[in-house]
Amino acid sequence: MKLSTKEKIVKAIEEFNKYRAPEAKARLITLDEKSFKIEFTGSFCLTCGFCDYFDDYRVFLQEVGLETAVDEIEETDEGAVVKFDIVE
Repeated sequence: MKLSTKEKIVKAIEEFNKYRAPEAKARLITLDEKSFKIEFTGSFCLTCGFCDYFDDYRVFLQEVGLETAVDEIEETDEGAVVKFDIVE
């Protein structure tokens, strides 16, 4: 069964949260044809490996067959909102 882009993103979020929560938790904010935004929250924002969590999420995306690149990181009080571009 072939998964849609949204299903791949959600599956990767489920896997990420399974292994990284409660230290870091991901949630889909927006999705369009070429990109999407994920909100990352948790205590990870206080650690030196802040951006490593976004790369970890990209690995989960790769595992479900979706290639992406981090386009933009907006830091927030609770963590970050990260825009991922979908690589064709």
